[in-house]
Amino acid sequence: MNDIHILDLPDEMLRIIFNKLNATDMLYSLVNVNQRLDRVVLDPLNVKYLDFVTKPFYIRNLSIHAQILHKMRENILPRIKDKVKKLTVDPISMKFILGVVRYSQLYSLPLIDYKPKILLQHLSNDTSLHLVMNQITHMNVEGFLDDNELLVEDELNIFAMILSFSRCLIDLTYPLTKLTIYVNIFDDCLYLLNGCLEYLSTLIIRINKIDRSSLSIDRTKKLFKLKYFTLTTPRHTRSYNEELVPLLRRMVNLEELTLYLSVVRNNSTYVDGDELYDDVLKYMPRLNKFIFNIHTYVAGYRSINLPSNIDIRNSFIRRGYPSIDAWADEKFILSRNNCHVYSLPYGFDDFLFMTSCFQGSRFDKVRKVSFYDDYSLEHQFFTIISEAFPFLQHLIIYNSSPLINNQNYASKSISFNHLAVLDILDAHIDYVVQFLSDKNTHLPHLADLAVKYEKLVVATNNFTNNTTRRNCTNIKCLRTIEQFVRAENFDSYFPSL
Repeated sequence: MNDIHILDLPDEMLRIIFNKLNATDMLYSLVNVNQRLDRVVLDPLNVKYLDFVTKPFYIRNLSIHAQILHKMRENILPRIKDKVKKLTVDPISMKFILGVVRYSQLYSLPLIDYKPKILLQHLSNDTSLHLVMNQITHMNVEGFLDDNELLVEDELNIFAMILSFSRCLIDLTYPLTKLTIYVNIFDDCLYLLNGCLEYLSTLIIRINKIDRSSLSIDRTKKLFKLKYFTLTTPRHTRSYNEELVPLLRRMVNLEELTLYLSVVRNNSTYVDGDELYDDVLKYMPRLNKFIFNIHTYVAGYRSINLPSNIDIRNSFIRRGYPSIDAWADEKFILSRNNCHVYSLPYGFDDFLFMTSCFQGSRFDKVRKVSFYDDYSLEHQFFTIISEAFPFLQHLIIYNSSPLINNQNYASKSISFNHLAVLDILDAHIDYVVQFLSDKNTHLPHLADLAVKYEKLVVATNNFTNNTTRRNCTNIKCLRTIEQFVRAENFDSYFPSL
C-alpha cells in the first residue's frame, strides 16, 4: 500500500484539516511552501475567521512565539488584509496583529484572556486598537474574572471606553457584573438585558421615560444571573402592567429589588401589597430585600371604591412586609386620586410626586421633593413639609390653585434651613408670596429660584417690598420662562446675581 502525502488530498479535505489548526500554526507553517498550499491556505473562506489566541506551548516559549508572530506580521498579514472578517486576539498577539495593516472587511473582534487592568491600558493607550474598534460591529470580551483583582470602577471604565470607541457596535458581549446607568427610554433597559451582558448580576438603572416598547426581541427569557436590580424613574408611567411587570417576572433569582415608580391608571385602583405579590414578588422565591416607593395616580370619570390607608398597610403586612407606610386619598374626588406606599426606613434621597394627602413623618435622608396637586392648601401644610424633610435642599411645586386663607398665616415663620433650589414656575402666585415673604417662610440659603417673572414682580411689588427682599438676597441663579428688562430696583433686590 502506498503512503498518502498531504498534497494528495483534495482541496476540500485540506480546508477541513486547516480549519482545525490554530491560525498562527497554519499561516506560519504552510504559507510559502508551494503555490497550491498558498492557494488553499489563503483562500478567503479559510482566512475570514482567524484565531490568534496563544496556545499553552507558546506561553512557555514566548520568545519563539514572538518571532513567529513577527514574521507573520511582515510577510503574511499584508496578503490577507482584505479577506479577514473576524480576528480573535489576546494580550500577547494583539500588538503583532493589529496596527500593521488595515483590515477593510473586519467586523468582529473577540478579546480573550484579558485581565481588567491590562485591557484598560490597551483601551487607554493603543491607537491601533482604537482604529479597529471604530469599524467593528461585533465585540466579545473574555477575561480572567478574579474577584480579588476586579474593581467595579475598572469594569465601568472598560465598558464606557468600549462604547465610546466602537461607534458601529451592534453586538457586545462583555463580562460586566455590575452596571449603574441612566437611559432615556424603556427599550434601552430591554436591550441591556437582552443577553449582551451575560455576566451581569447587578443592574442599577434610572429610566427617564417608561412607555410601551416597540422592540421585537425575546422578552420571556429568564434572567437567571441577575441578583440585584434597582429601577427608578422621574416620570409617570402608564405601562406598569404591560412592560414592567413582565420584565420583573423574568428575574427569578433576584435577591434584592429596589423600585421607585409613579404609576398612572384609568378607572382602576392603587398598587398595593396583594397586587405586588401576585404579579411580581411570588415569582422571586429568593428575594430577601425589597426597597420601594410606589406612587399610584388614579384617573377616571366613574366612582371607584378605593382602599383606605389601613387596607393598604395590611395588604403588605399579610404578605410579609410589615415595615411600610402608606397615605392615600380614600375617597374618589375630582376624578384624580393619589396613593404613596413605601418601605421603611425610607431608602431614597428624593420624594417625587408628593400630594396633599401626605400626612407627615420624618425623612432625614431626603434632599429633593416635588409636589404635584390641584387641591388648595393651607399654610400649615408647609409646616408639615419642613418638619418632615429637615434637610431638604430642592423643592418643586406644581399647583395652580390658590392657598386657603392665604391672608391668615400663622404668626410663626416656617424655616427651610437647607433649601437651596426652589422651583415655583408652575405654581399659583400665592406660593410665590408664601415662600418669598420672610413673614411666612425663612430661606437663609436659597440660591436658585425658578419663577415666572410677572409673578415675581407682583409678589415683590416691583422689587420694592421689604418682606420679600431678605429671601432674595443670596439668589445666584434666577430662571424665568420669558425674557425681561430689569426694573429699576432689580439689581439691588438681587445683589448676588
